[in-house]
Amino acid sequence: MRDTLWAGKPFRTFNIIDDFNREVLNITVSKSITCKRVVDELNKLTEWRGLPQSIRVDNGPEFIAQTLRDWCDHPDRKIDLVFIQKGKPNQNGYIERFNRTFREDILDSYLFDAVEQAQEFANQWIWMYNNERPHESIQNLPPRQFLLKYGKLHAHPRIVTGK
Repeated sequence: MRDTLWAGKPFRTFNIIDDFNREVLNITVSKSITCKRVVDELNKLTEWRGLPQSIRVDNGPEFIAQTLRDWCDHPDRKIDLVFIQKGKPNQNGYIERFNRTFREDILDSYLFDAVEQAQEFANQWIWMYNNERPHESIQNLPPRQFLLKYGKLHAHPRIVTGK
């Protein structure tokens, strides 16, 4: 996602959710999001959460770069990298819906002086979103409660990303 600071300087967010329980796994706020940054964030995430079966992405330059393909195809990972069709954001509906919620709750609701401030707000919001906010699509439970209820903490998530 793209937004601007109070002073007019642009910043981006790299959002990752788990398809299974709609849990926010990561929001990275930065002046730019490169393919290398995507891979770095995925490395951090897989250390904490394990390897996903697949990753669904749009056709942004940070996702179509060979670096991401090589990372997914590494023999230690073998993750399916799934691209949505160009012009078909509905094929990545969970992240599109999530992005709208994040935009309304955070990006459109606050003015940020610095990227670090936006990251702090995003981190606080992630906790609330995952632990307190019920989701109709997962039995009106917050994502973490749904995950605990169905014993999927050890499962390999299918993650989706958005910007």
